[in-house]
Amino acid sequence: MTAEVPAKAAPGLRGPGAERKLDGSRSSLVTDVLAKVIAARTAGAGQAVLDIVDVGAGTGGFAVGIASRGHRVTVVDPSPDALSAARWRAAEAGVTLTAVQGEAADLPALVGEASADLVICHNVLEYVDSPSGALSAIARVLRPGGTVSVLAANTVAAVLQRALAGKYAEAMAMLPDAATGGATPQAPGTAARRFTLPELTALIEGAGLRPGDAHGIRIFSGLLPAGATDSASADALRELEEAAATCPPLRDIATRLHVLGHR
Repeated sequence: MTAEVPAKAAPGLRGPGAERKLDGSRSSLVTDVLAKVIAARTAGAGQAVLDIVDVGAGTGGFAVGIASRGHRVTVVDPSPDALSAARWRAAEAGVTLTAVQGEAADLPALVGEASADLVICHNVLEYVDSPSGALSAIARVLRPGGTVSVLAANTVAAVLQRALAGKYAEAMAMLPDAATGGATPQAPGTAARRFTLPELTALIEGAGLRPGDAHGIRIFSGLLPAGATDSASADALRELEEAAATCPPLRDIATRLHVLGHR
């Protein structure tokens, strides 16, 4: 099931709602990384307009920002309500989105094999039936030289947050398996999955892709109590977050992990 919204291109990667999918420092850092990926792909492919798929796109906040640069963007989500909101947001911004209802595992049938220069897979692997199946499907729709952007919740951060809150039993139950580097399995239906960086890297490699840059998103702000940062220090915190995002000891405890995979 597809639907298109009329287009009117506007400059800039960020657009109305682009900050809503990933708030604060998360949005600016991930957006900056994707801007570089898109610039490199357009230069390498020798084409100004890319085919981009946002799987699990929700209400399309991130996708609208990319579509505002004139790229062909398809949003895929199992929720018809989310897709309706994405269509409304696109129309409000005057950009084109193609909306497709479906699951990540069915992506090749929904958008076509080798049809995308970039696939955005943010906050999706936590909820799909099979993360490996979802990434394998994504790999099939990527063109040679294409990239997947994976953003997922970090097991290590969840352990730290619970320990600092005095929830020691919960922290103990969530400890990663030291032997494999993977997350301790959680009971089905009780909570979203979380991942360690080695686990995400293994999933990307298992899909036949080459792991690329990895960033920690919300390293410090994820550990601070609500309201601990006032507006005067917010910029300093954002600067610190971005400076630490690729520093391995700090990156690996971030609330979310952002990893690129290349075909």
